[in-house]
Amino acid sequence: MANEKVVLSLIQPTGTPTLGNYLGALRNWAKMAEDYNCIFGCADLHSITIRTEAQDLKKRTRDLYALLIALGLNPEKNIIFVQSQVPQHSELAWILNCYTMFGEASRMTQFKEKSAKHSDNVNVGLFTYPTLMAADILLYQADYVPVGEDQRQHLELTRDIAERFNGIYGEVLKVPEPLIEQSGAKIMSLAEPTKKMSKSDPNNKAFILLDDTPDVIVKKIKSAVTDSDARVYFSDDKPGVANLMNIYSVCTGKSYDDIETEFENKGYGDFKLAVAESVIEELKPLQVEYKRILAEKAYLEECATKGAQKAQYVAQKTLHKVKKKVGFWN
Repeated sequence: MANEKVVLSLIQPTGTPTLGNYLGALRNWAKMAEDYNCIFGCADLHSITIRTEAQDLKKRTRDLYALLIALGLNPEKNIIFVQSQVPQHSELAWILNCYTMFGEASRMTQFKEKSAKHSDNVNVGLFTYPTLMAADILLYQADYVPVGEDQRQHLELTRDIAERFNGIYGEVLKVPEPLIEQSGAKIMSLAEPTKKMSKSDPNNKAFILLDDTPDVIVKKIKSAVTDSDARVYFSDDKPGVANLMNIYSVCTGKSYDDIETEFENKGYGDFKLAVAESVIEELKPLQVEYKRILAEKAYLEECATKGAQKAQYVAQKTLHKVKKKVGFWN
């Protein structure tokens, strides 16, 4: 029987996720949904801090929603929703803005980084992004939130906001804990293996997307940076080879010792081809299911509508408590 603890996971529809996203987190979501009471969402409200074309955002959101189901998440068992279809997120975010100190928000590392990256569009939404994230989490009284290092600071702010609100009004909001997943793999860039794999990398050979074709996957891995040593073994001094070994290990279940033995007296050409084939095999079932679900437009619409209704039901309970405590006439 699944643990009754609530886990909330939201992902932005900023384009097709990478192999790094999949092996590091997404691949484990179906298992996580068996172990916990999970709520999953497409965080499209967060996406508009950066200018985007309307039709493009709509397509990316629909595609991501289909991908979540293709991962093996069951829309009958789990709440799977689109953030903008649940207005309680925006309403609670405004209230929480008034319980977030300016100094706290200004210290957020991601705001500084994104402001530098998008200096022509440093909007207020970019500044209050962490407060909306806090609303996302606190609305569902989440016990745990899976977070990487880049989001840990935002979760700490969420905890601070919840504790501040509870300190004034009593135990209204559950203070969430980070969920550290043991089996997640950190996949690095194929072009610069000291950096994390990212789809925002200007070099499209640096990452593998989940919908890349087998031919594209082979080409990208063949062009992956290695070194002049031409021997397959794991070492921190060989980040390119170590990264490919990590990918191969996660996709095949083989240990680093097994991999070193398998490719003893073989060059990088054989090794890279084997890595590419393991990635192709790993992604094949997901890609087939993803295409099938995307084609069923009526089914997708139905799932999204029901998911939004379920999310609203849960979210409204928390919002009602918050508004009552604050003193709104509702």
